[in-house]
Amino acid sequence: MFRVVSLLTLLFITLSACNLGYYSCKKKIIDSSSIVAKTIQIPVKRHQRVIFSRTTPKYKIIKYDPFLSLYLVEDKKGFRYPFKINNRTSKNLASLTNNSILEGRIVKRQIGLDSFATFSQCFFVPSVLTDNCCFLEGIATPKGIIEKAYIKRFIKAKDISYGDIGIRVINENKKIIVKACDPFIKDNPFKKNDCIVAFNSHRVKSASSFMQNVLFSKIDSICRIRVKRGNSFITFKVFVHKRYGGGYVSDTFLEQKGIYFSKNLVVVKLEKGFKNYGLKIGDRLIKVNSVYVKSEADLRKYIENFKDFSSLLFEREDFQFFVNLKYS
Repeated sequence: MFRVVSLLTLLFITLSACNLGYYSCKKKIIDSSSIVAKTIQIPVKRHQRVIFSRTTPKYKIIKYDPFLSLYLVEDKKGFRYPFKINNRTSKNLASLTNNSILEGRIVKRQIGLDSFATFSQCFFVPSVLTDNCCFLEGIATPKGIIEKAYIKRFIKAKDISYGDIGIRVINENKKIIVKACDPFIKDNPFKKNDCIVAFNSHRVKSASSFMQNVLFSKIDSICRIRVKRGNSFITFKVFVHKRYGGGYVSDTFLEQKGIYFSKNLVVVKLEKGFKNYGLKIGDRLIKVNSVYVKSEADLRKYIENFKDFSSLLFEREDFQFFVNLKYS
C-alpha cells in the first residue's frame, strides 16, 4: 500500500511539473541544492549525485570521469525526488539556475569528447538543462553542454573508459569529414579528409552520432567503417582502442604516450612512459618538427604529418631542449 501511495505521489509531482513548466523545475533545483557556487550536484538517485566540478568534491566518490569532469558521489542526506533522464528527444529546453530560466534549444550537438553542445541562448555557467517536465537534458559547463546520453552512460557504466579508432571528425557541408588522424595507432588506415559513410553497416548522419557510436564501443572490439576517399569507397575493419584525450583532458594524441598539456601547451601531467625523457611538470612545448605550435590543433596537425618520429622542442625557464619521440 505504501509503495502504491509513493508512486502516485511521484506521478502527481511529475504531472504538476509538466503543468507548471520550468518554474517548478527551478524550484526543484533550489530544493535539491543542485547548484552550489560554481558546482553542479544533481541528485540522480535518492542517495547519489552527479557532480560537475573542476576540483575534487568533499563527498565519498563512487566514480570519476576526467574527460567530462563528472563525479558520482554518495549523498548521505539524500533527496526524495531525484532528476530522471528519459530517452525522448526534446526540442524545447531551458537552462536553469537558482535565479534564472532561459528557454531555448540545442543548436549544435555534442561531438563526442571533441566539442560539447551549444545552446541557442547565452546561458549561465554552471546551469542545468531540463525539459518542461524537469527531465535532465544536460549540464552547462565552461566548455559547453554535456548532453544527457553521456550523463546517462556515466551513471550506468562500471568502467569509465571510451573507445577510439584514431580519428577526430567534424560536420562539413552535411558530410562527416576526418580532420585529424592519430599517428600513434599502428597501421591507422584513415587519412585526413576521408568522408565517413557508415559505422558497422549503418549509415551515419552526423559527426555527433558517429563519435557517440565510437566512444561507446567496447574496447578491443572490431568495427567496420566505410569511407569515401576521392571517388572510391573503402571499408576498414578497425580495432577499438582506449581513448586517452578529449573534453576536459588535453587531446594532442600524445596522451596515450603519457604526456598531458594545458591550453597553452604547458606540461600538466606525466605518466611513467615519459619519465625517461627528462620532462618535468611546467615544461612548455614550443616547436614540433621545427614549426612553432600554440594550440592542441597545431600540435595534432604537425605530429600527424610525420610517420616515424617527431622532434619536440621544450622550454624550461631559460633552458631549451629537444625530445625525439618515436611513433612505434
